[in-house]
Amino acid sequence: MAISREPDGYCPELPRMGTKFPSFKRVRKLQSDAYLQLPRGISHWDNDTEAAVLRIGYVKPEIISWSPRIIVLHDFLSSEGIESKVRTSSGMFLSSEEKTYQVVQAIEKRISVYSQVPIENGELIQVLRYEKNQYYKPHHDYFSDTFNLKRGGQRVATMLMYLSDNVEGGETYFPMAGSGKCSCGGKVVDGLSVKPIKGNAVLFWSMGLDGQSDPSSIHGGCEVMSGVKWSATKWMRQRATF
Repeated sequence: MAISREPDGYCPELPRMGTKFPSFKRVRKLQSDAYLQLPRGISHWDNDTEAAVLRIGYVKPEIISWSPRIIVLHDFLSSEGIESKVRTSSGMFLSSEEKTYQVVQAIEKRISVYSQVPIENGELIQVLRYEKNQYYKPHHDYFSDTFNLKRGGQRVATMLMYLSDNVEGGETYFPMAGSGKCSCGGKVVDGLSVKPIKGNAVLFWSMGLDGQSDPSSIHGGCEVMSGVKWSATKWMRQRATF
């Protein structure tokens, strides 16, 4: 299936016509072809029946930006995953014990299948809770110091998962993506934003095809106007972290 570039200034809360979702195979090819020279060991999912079921399930990948590379994964999390103990760990990384929970392992595998980054290259999932008037300033996920590179190398990609609904504001904002306007915490700003919808996820890359840090991957969490925003973040690195 051919994939056309999404219009600049994409804002998912605005009505959109004729959205086409690429197949998993097509998305995987776009991600894998010469990208960061990631190890081809990820191909072991090819003969994994469970992974195949994940790929043909209800998850709908939607590419919304090529620079930086951003994909919205509609219906990425199941209700069971959202309502699990994952959401009780506000403001902290999941512990080693929590990582062994069956539902957490299922989420980890799903992240790996759709990002095409091996599970062992990931950091522990972090759960965050934002209340009214709280926000996260624009920042980069990649490191600018050598100390943090010792375990697993540079961060290459991020999976941000939304665990709550009925939130006003709280968009994930990419100020250097697109060339249009979008909504961020009740304000109209330049760039691209993604509205937090329960069960959806945003996958984006902090490094370009050349393996260099991508400044355009700068992003932030817009101010929450009402409600409570829950999210879970998974950072992925160049090499194994454990």
